Amino acid sequence: MFKINRKLEYALISLRHMSTKAPGQLTSAKEICDIYQTPFDPTSRVLQIMAQHEIVRAEQGAYGGYQILKNLSKITLFDLTQIIDGPIQIVNCFHGNYSHCDMTSRCNVISPMLNLNEKIAILFKAINVQELVQSRNQGERHIRSKPISAGSEE
Repeated sequence: MFKINRKLEYALISLRHMSTKAPGQLTSAKEICDIYQTPFDPTSRVLQIMAQHEIVRAEQGAYGGYQILKNLSKITLFDLTQIIDGPIQIVNCFHGNYSHCDMTSRCNVISPMLNLNEKIAILFKAINVQELVQSRNQGERHIRSKPISAGSEE
């Protein structure tokens, strides 16, 4: 199953939360973690990474926090993924033109996986972060109404 990395989820959670704030209002990592029950260390790390890449601004101090700096409509999901997780790779056995898999010489899905990786990159480049964090979906209500079943969490 293809999944978005948790770090990218925490980045999107943080950006969506901050996008609802008044301009100039700061949001702390603790605030995000308390509201959305995300783990502090990884959430704080993605906020720091986004600050290093000038997506958000970090203000130090007791009353510090983060605020969105860049126009989220100018950042693609591809860009954010590259910043948070590194290159998109659908399988772990190869990275660009390099493979570390023992089966590479006899593997029959290298080309299909490279093609799939390219198509996912194209899709991610077509989605801007603003559009994503502000999007709504009818399925949300249905998912929220269902109880969490055993084994559904990671």
